[in-house]
Amino acid sequence: MTIQELNPQIIWKNFYLLTQVPRPSGHLDKVQSFLLQWAKEHGIEAWKDNAENIVMRKPATPGRENHKTAVLQAHMDMVPQKTDESEHNFETDPIETYIDGEWVKAKGTTLGADDGMGVAAIMAVMESKDLEHGPLEALITADEETCMYGVNHLSADTLKGDILLNIDNETMGEFVIGSAGGVNISATLGYKEQAPETGDAALKITIKDLKGGHSGLEICEGRANANKLMARIVRQAIQDDDACLASWKGGNMRNAIPRTAEAIVTVPKENINDLQELVQYCKDVFTAEYRGVEDSITLTAEPCEMPVGIVPQEIQDNVVNALTACHDGVLRYIPSIPSVVETSSNLGIVNIGEGKAEVLILARSSNETMMEYIQEMQEACFSMAGMKVEYGGQYGAWQPNFDSPIVATMVDVYKQTFQEEAKVEVCHAGLECSIIGGVYPKMDLVSFGPTLRSPHTPNERCHIESVDKFWTFLKALLQAI
Repeated sequence: MTIQELNPQIIWKNFYLLTQVPRPSGHLDKVQSFLLQWAKEHGIEAWKDNAENIVMRKPATPGRENHKTAVLQAHMDMVPQKTDESEHNFETDPIETYIDGEWVKAKGTTLGADDGMGVAAIMAVMESKDLEHGPLEALITADEETCMYGVNHLSADTLKGDILLNIDNETMGEFVIGSAGGVNISATLGYKEQAPETGDAALKITIKDLKGGHSGLEICEGRANANKLMARIVRQAIQDDDACLASWKGGNMRNAIPRTAEAIVTVPKENINDLQELVQYCKDVFTAEYRGVEDSITLTAEPCEMPVGIVPQEIQDNVVNALTACHDGVLRYIPSIPSVVETSSNLGIVNIGEGKAEVLILARSSNETMMEYIQEMQEACFSMAGMKVEYGGQYGAWQPNFDSPIVATMVDVYKQTFQEEAKVEVCHAGLECSIIGGVYPKMDLVSFGPTLRSPHTPNERCHIESVDKFWTFLKALLQAI
């Protein structure tokens, strides 16, 4: 069976079409063209706005023209993560999907159900001929996963809707009414490379096969961060084996917990065995520390070609110390809701080599003063290493509205449809609702969706049964609005 044959076919066939169109963040021309052509073929009003978003409109079912206008919203881009063995090119290749029991997965890559499932649901609503609904709009945004470009540049006259239905939550039966804000923290430093010592040898240290994960949803699960593990190894190698750092490359997305890291170091030839023993010791230590969390940590040290240059000792020591000291993971839970993370940071990307050190961290918080504190903490850490610290891509927290009319309607519809209670939650992931609410302050906002697990990793998967349940609920909701 292929995913096009799954129920409801109207969603799964559209999701399949999306898997055939490359759409990693930052490379959205193909998916934008696809969506506009798809809308044209189905007689749906659609255009690309000045913020690279795709906007659609659908008239109300006859007799419902005066009902409130609902905006269905999702983002078109996906996080490009793959296994070390995969040769997939996210800019050119389709996603290969398969069915594994109750789940749909991808072969060696992220599935793109975050947020392709939201886009597919919008397409299903827009093309459906048998739904009852008021006036509908769709907002499919650009580059949510990197900088929220689409909503950050959204014009106040683009939408006319009263209600925003954000389809970017990962648990069916859960309605999110608040989320954390976030900010990118970058630390950079230029340096002049030095020639390695004559008689030294080079080793490549590799960490891979970590679980990784979504730095908002899964930051509380205690998963290993490849950059933090690498910092421990490199720092110890410098102290014990006279190692010198030549290069370091770890992580590739600021909102994904790094699964892999690779560093090249040089050491006196007589210390090669000692360094390899250190790496094996660290592997044993990390395996014990993360038992029950990480299934299989791969850690190796292999001879490699000598690098042309290395990082000067003082800069090397300062930067490695900063990477060791910088906070990564949960900083605090919400005191009044101790099950929900309030403030965290993710040491997402480290690139060192060829005369430049670059670090990118994504900090999140639902508390404005704690957001300031986590920024100050990281700035202090990297400033002491002589690095230039800058902020970018900042978005505020989405403050919950516990008196939301649309949420009250959704809770009632859910109970009537399934004879069970829905959950109303706040989450630590960053959602576009906070920014959209700033542009449209009178809009009633909520986020929901079918069940996904491990987004932002090659283990991303979508629960099949939840999609059918989600579609049943969405149809009933649109009729009730």
